[in-house]
Amino acid sequence: MAAIKVGREQVTRDPDRCDIPYYVAEFIEREVGTDLNCLRKLGKLIEELSENKKQLEEQVLTVSSEVPKRIQNALKNAEDSKKSLSQLLGEETVLFDSINSHLLTAQPWMEDLGVLISQIEEVERHLAYLKWISQIEELSDNIQQYLMTNNVPEAATTLASMAELDIKLQESSCSHLLTFVRSTVKFWHKILKDKLSSDFEEILTHLHWPFVGPPQSQVFGLAAPANVPEIYNNLETLFSQLLKLQTSDELLTKPKQLPEKYSLPPSPPIILPMQIMLNPLQKRFKYHFTGNRQTNVLSKPEWYLTQVLMWIGNHAKFLDDKIQPILDKAGSSVNARLEFSRALVMLILEKLAADIPCLLYDDNLFCHLVDEVLLFERELYAAHGYLSSFPSCMHILSEETCFQRWLTVERKFALQKMDSILSSEAAWVSQYKDITDVDEMKVPDCAETFTTLLQVITDRYKNLPTASRKLQFLELQKDLVDDFRLRLTQVMKEETRASLAFRYCAILNAVNYIGTVLADWADNVFFLELQQAALEVCADSNAFSKLQLGQLACMESSVFDDMINLLERLKHDMLTRQVDHVFREVKDAAKLYKKERWLSLPSQAEQAVMSLSSTACPLLLTLRDRLLQLEQQLCYSLFKIFWQMLAEKVDMFIYQEVILANHFNEGGAAQLQFDMTRNLFPLFSHYCKRPENYFKHIKEACIILNLNVGSALLLKDALHSASENGTILDPNQPSATAVLNELGVYKLAQQDVEILLNLRTNWPNIGK
Repeated sequence: MAAIKVGREQVTRDPDRCDIPYYVAEFIEREVGTDLNCLRKLGKLIEELSENKKQLEEQVLTVSSEVPKRIQNALKNAEDSKKSLSQLLGEETVLFDSINSHLLTAQPWMEDLGVLISQIEEVERHLAYLKWISQIEELSDNIQQYLMTNNVPEAATTLASMAELDIKLQESSCSHLLTFVRSTVKFWHKILKDKLSSDFEEILTHLHWPFVGPPQSQVFGLAAPANVPEIYNNLETLFSQLLKLQTSDELLTKPKQLPEKYSLPPSPPIILPMQIMLNPLQKRFKYHFTGNRQTNVLSKPEWYLTQVLMWIGNHAKFLDDKIQPILDKAGSSVNARLEFSRALVMLILEKLAADIPCLLYDDNLFCHLVDEVLLFERELYAAHGYLSSFPSCMHILSEETCFQRWLTVERKFALQKMDSILSSEAAWVSQYKDITDVDEMKVPDCAETFTTLLQVITDRYKNLPTASRKLQFLELQKDLVDDFRLRLTQVMKEETRASLAFRYCAILNAVNYIGTVLADWADNVFFLELQQAALEVCADSNAFSKLQLGQLACMESSVFDDMINLLERLKHDMLTRQVDHVFREVKDAAKLYKKERWLSLPSQAEQAVMSLSSTACPLLLTLRDRLLQLEQQLCYSLFKIFWQMLAEKVDMFIYQEVILANHFNEGGAAQLQFDMTRNLFPLFSHYCKRPENYFKHIKEACIILNLNVGSALLLKDALHSASENGTILDPNQPSATAVLNELGVYKLAQQDVEILLNLRTNWPNIGK
């Protein structure tokens, strides 16, 4: 219970009710307190409280007058809304009843009207049907009138319009109408085609078509030179009119299609006038190259392939000069020469499809056919501009049975070629051995012939129509590379005992060359495209890990990586074997040098001229002879790896077996430095500008051993101080590494330098 004193009375507060005396007492206590002098404020305080009271009373009056008005307005609005809703519901009921009554009344009318509408729609369909018939009959009558007046161009144009109507009606279910249109088109098409064809063939006869000789020998056999313009005008007219029959001809004539197993790309039919021009050539082809004719021989595919190429070449000028302008004038996008070539190539495809099953299992005949087809394709694309989007012989060779046989035969003959390559007497000799500029790689004949074989295979399959077929050939190439690598490995093992001999080096050069060629091919656009195709195939089949797919996708690896890695491993093993062989000879030649009396050699001041240690001669002679031998037998890149590997081994050998195994006086250290810097290092100066950088252990050991006594003592003290200080950092004291770097020592560690200093014997005799 809280309590407040006012004067001598005590007013208590009851927390359970609003205690006004308590608040008044608290207010007096706060405003007046116990100071009686503050009573003079009471007048002003009473005025303020009166004003506050007045304001509060006004607010209460205002609120009490406004709230009832708002409530009254809200109630009135609610009443009005209720009345409106009731009125709408009443109207809705009346309208609903009215609509139902109207629907009941109108139902008989709707039924009658539906019957009438159905009758009208049927009449409209009949009317439309009759209109189509009338339109077709009108076009047919027009064609008849044009033909009676010998207006063939307009007749051809009208027939084209009728053919377009036929196309528009294809989705119609009126089978009789469709039959009527088609039969009418067929009737007039035959009449016009026969008439125009006979006239066109007559014109071609005047031109001595087809041309069986080269362009320069073509004589058109015209009766008089004056008729030439007229002949060509008639040619243009008839060709254009026949071109107008193309739409109807496509409707009525189903082009001959090869079976779906050949997966030929879709192509439009040959244009009608070109078909007529090709008829005599097609007859000649079938006469000579089908049936029992002597020219139809399975072993001579080059006869019909060459004949088609000759026909294309003989007619190219005429097609470009005379036929192409007609097509351009008619607004056609057809290329005359390509259209002519495409039609003749289709004859070849039909011939191949018929002949291949007959010679599929005769390796020699089949291989000869493939060779001739590939030569034909190359000539067709290179000389006559044939498009890869057109059907080609490669589609026939890509048929599953034929393609698998092709792969088998290709593998068989490639392996036979590899056998003959490696068994040749000149297999390991370079063709360019006498030409220094050309023979940088020192490539043996077997390696060059093998890479040529791979390139030939690539050229043979690069125009295959699908990536999956190309990938199968790529796998064949990789298998051949692996087989050749195994053969090289086998021959190499036979030569292991003579790892420095000519044949062993030739094998190494072959391995290096093949790996280099494959690495170059990996950046070729053709193989990059195959890599992308392989990536898509592997992604679909989950054949590779995500890491491998990522490497393929970002071009970090190539399609030949596996083969290149295997060849690199073989190359490294062979080089290591050669380096080890030479290094063993070097160690044998260095036996006396290791036992040199380095402690008792005279100082440089005691000798007139420094000379090479006699015990070092066998070592240096062995190195010189082997370096010269292998420089002549290995290609530059291999020899570079060889001498660098050998230099590293010699560096460690002399450092460990000669320097660390002996003690040196001043003369011994000077002699060692002379032998190394003036004799060993210059042996390698033919192959690099600074050979001492490949003998860092020797070079830096010579620096330490040949320091003058004062510098050696200072170095020893500095290293000793650095060792004692340990990890304590003294900015005024240089580190051991900094001291060694000032002397030119970067390779050797502090402990190595301390060992070398202890190998010196020319220390001053300092007594204690």
